[in-house]
Amino acid sequence: MTPEPLPRLLDRTFLEHRAKLLELAAFLDRCDRVGARPPTSPGNDDYRLAQLRDAITLLSDGRPERTRRILEALSDPSTDLLDHAPAGPATGVPGRPPRA
Repeated sequence: MTPEPLPRLLDRTFLEHRAKLLELAAFLDRCDRVGARPPTSPGNDDYRLAQLRDAITLLSDGRPERTRRILEALSDPSTDLLDHAPAGPATGVPGRPPRA
């Protein structure tokens, strides 16, 4: 299958992806308003937000396979089976479980 020409791809999907980017920016703004600290600041203890911010840097690093690299950054690499699922919500990122 021949790839779609860039102008046609942009004409067809630019506004959709622009909206997604604005939605992510709004989410980060809301996190900042309620007191989220940058990943490097002392006292930052929310691993989900820190890992999301780290993954965002992969979007504009100019390297290929961004989707794979972001998915790997936000996925638990362990292969050990658990006897049962841990209590609490799924987080979607590797790291410590949510606090009770």
